[in-house]
Amino acid sequence: MRRPRGEPGPRAPRPTEGATCAGPGESWSPSPNSMLRVLLSAQASAARLSGLLLLPPVQPFCLGPSKWGDRPPGGGPRAGPVQGLQRLLEQARSPGELLRWLGQNPTKVHAHHYPVALRRLGQLLGSRPQPPPVEQATLQDLSQLIIRNCPSFDIHTIHVCLHLAVLLGFPSDGPLVCALEREQRFRLPPKPPPPLQPVLREARPEELTPHVMVLLAQHLARHRLREPQLLEAIAYFLVVQEAQLNSKVVQKLVLPFGRLNYFPLEQQFIPCLERILAREAGVAPLATVNILMSLCQLRCLPFRALHFVFSPGFINHISGTPHAPIVRRYLSLLDTAVQLELPGYRGPRLPRKQQVPIFPQPLITDRARSKYSHKDIVAEGLRQLLGEEKYRQDLTVPPGYCTDFLLCVSSSGAVLPVRTQDPFLPYPPRACPPGQAASQPTPRDPAQRVVLMLRERWHFCRDGRVLLGSRALRERHLGLLGYQLLPLPFEELESQRGLPQLKSYLRQKLQALGLRWGPEGG
Repeated sequence: MRRPRGEPGPRAPRPTEGATCAGPGESWSPSPNSMLRVLLSAQASAARLSGLLLLPPVQPFCLGPSKWGDRPPGGGPRAGPVQGLQRLLEQARSPGELLRWLGQNPTKVHAHHYPVALRRLGQLLGSRPQPPPVEQATLQDLSQLIIRNCPSFDIHTIHVCLHLAVLLGFPSDGPLVCALEREQRFRLPPKPPPPLQPVLREARPEELTPHVMVLLAQHLARHRLREPQLLEAIAYFLVVQEAQLNSKVVQKLVLPFGRLNYFPLEQQFIPCLERILAREAGVAPLATVNILMSLCQLRCLPFRALHFVFSPGFINHISGTPHAPIVRRYLSLLDTAVQLELPGYRGPRLPRKQQVPIFPQPLITDRARSKYSHKDIVAEGLRQLLGEEKYRQDLTVPPGYCTDFLLCVSSSGAVLPVRTQDPFLPYPPRACPPGQAASQPTPRDPAQRVVLMLRERWHFCRDGRVLLGSRALRERHLGLLGYQLLPLPFEELESQRGLPQLKSYLRQKLQALGLRWGPEGG
């Protein structure tokens, strides 16, 4: 086999049908509308939704190299030219090169190579900093290759190709998806067609299996899609199927509600979760704590479950297990929520020796998108405006929340050098005198702490102004601890043209709080 030569001459790139490239700092994903269009087509046929999403687990197409091992899905030889072709497909540098490897080697292409090609196409479309241009003809040729050869696929390969085609944004009524669905039907036992249903919520429960709903919940949470109709469908499914669901499935179903900061309208949602926690709290400790974390973000913690996870028996049970570190961190956050948000709770608490810092460093999403963040230019603006000695960056304050920028301010509003002050407020917070806010200075502690909070684009649900649950929780707890918060929204930061404009913007923000600095500010 010869390696294909260079790419054809440059052409104006045309967008891939159904696939979108997000803005700075956003990970590539299929067009939300394309996936939602498939999901919402359940109003025409609930069985169609199950057929598209009820798939065997596959490796995500947008992650690193293939982990399918020596035996590729769909069968095929384990060594020789076939395995070499798989490596070449996994290493293709453009969609055109991917197509040429398939077209130039028809005798060496087997069924399992087509899922590899689709998965590599997803990786190429999600590449940074700029995805390669994709000609519509390239996608059509790849579709025709799969359509022509799919009669020889086994059922597993058809499932995988169908799953990847939907995620890549190929239209649900297009020739590729229709051909794969047709082959799938030929290999499955006949099933009587279900009656038409007007709304996803009204689809028959047996049509929407737990695996289908978990896939839907994971898709919404991963891509920050706050879609009320789909979230309500998940909540309704959880209530209807309560007796058949275990806590390991429930933790995945409730994940998008906490992450997307969405409290469902379904009245039995919280009572149902309380019953499941009471029934299975001791079966899967990590799943139990994950469910409580989602409820914590929704500000709805059941006292009975808190009594259980803070009991000595539960704490001793998780000690020494592989997931003990993450459980202790989550228990520490739950204990903080009890301290700050549940004054009426009188049950057991996490012992002080078991407590660990909650978030001792910036979150993973912030580290991954650091080059798209406004933090560096805001830090430079503060350095030129206030001086390096008058703010602290990325300081972790008790009980373990990482702040973007922290200032110490006197009772008269003067910004003080941080090195001359204790930047931390006490935890647990001291009781405030009647009529005084926690963020106001006291005679014992005259300095006030102001935290500048960057609100980047990825801190919000997609296409909305709702903060993600973890962000809202952090801001809520910092406010309850006594820190005065100054949000810096990404829209305002993106509208500043250059450092001089940013300094003027920061000056206005700080002066609006009554802050003073420089010779006149002390």
